[in-house]
Amino acid sequence: MALKNGTTKAEPLIAQQQPKQSPESHSVILVTAGYDNTIRFWEALSGICSRTIQHPNSLSILQQVNRLCISPDKRYLAAAGNHAVRLYDINSSNPKPITQFGDHTGNITATGFHAECRWMFTGGEDGHLKIWDTRGPVVTRQFDHESPINDVVIHPNQGELISCDQNGSVRIWDLSANACTHELVPEEEVPLRSVTVASDGSMLVAANNKGNCYVWQLPKGNESSDLKPITKLNAHNEYITRCLLSPDTKHLATCSADKTVKIWNTENGKFTLEKTLVGHQRWVWDCAFSADSAYLVTASSDHTARLWELSQGETIRQYNGHHKAAVCVALNDLSMY
Repeated sequence: MALKNGTTKAEPLIAQQQPKQSPESHSVILVTAGYDNTIRFWEALSGICSRTIQHPNSLSILQQVNRLCISPDKRYLAAAGNHAVRLYDINSSNPKPITQFGDHTGNITATGFHAECRWMFTGGEDGHLKIWDTRGPVVTRQFDHESPINDVVIHPNQGELISCDQNGSVRIWDLSANACTHELVPEEEVPLRSVTVASDGSMLVAANNKGNCYVWQLPKGNESSDLKPITKLNAHNEYITRCLLSPDTKHLATCSADKTVKIWNTENGKFTLEKTLVGHQRWVWDCAFSADSAYLVTASSDHTARLWELSQGETIRQYNGHHKAAVCVALNDLSMY
């Protein structure tokens, strides 16, 4: 992502959504998808669906979307489904993908971009973690989990990938060494559903099917390479479907099968409960913070997505239009100049 002054300005989501702001680099991009085989772009404040894309497979048969990711330069949307990730041009009205990254034998459960969009990664139920050259697309590297992968994130240093799997392990993959450098198993044979890493590289959080979150301190610079356990958080009484640290690292959001989202204050590593967001009628599957960490968007099996103002813990907009579960959401409201 090349910025003119080498910086990215994080402004409040509300301030971004101005009527005359047409360039995508200055707009709010909010996208949801799910089991109705559609991808929907939304006007964040009005709640109007501005664009709908049908999500087909290679045989033109519609299929569900498991994960969404917006490229850092805000040009492309990656939609992960069965076997493949399809890339859509955000700035075009063309409903067809411009390319796809395939080669998995089951559902792709995670995808993301290198900060400068040089490569992408995908993780899937086949237990494979793949790195793709975006110019290809060709697989340049593959790591094997030997268990279905549920989530993958990229470390802010851009040199490590962190994944979690159905067997309950977290693995850190060093891309320069081309190897797994750490494996953590907080609870034997309890599937880990989600992982998130702090934007400053200070900590790692993993959430499992028992509703527990585990937090580790990540090494910095010349420190020992060992990960130091910080805390275990009994966050929910049911499945955690997603955990996500805010861009300012001050909060952790946990989404759950119990229909709620909880917001935890991370100060001093204590992870105290600050808010419980109540409103969804079914499982909450995914969430995304605004760039200023003041807002959260959530996606639910109740067919809706919601925009929450976190200081009050209230819904300020609901997005209606999906006909089945909305299971993934992507938001980019960074202003680049």
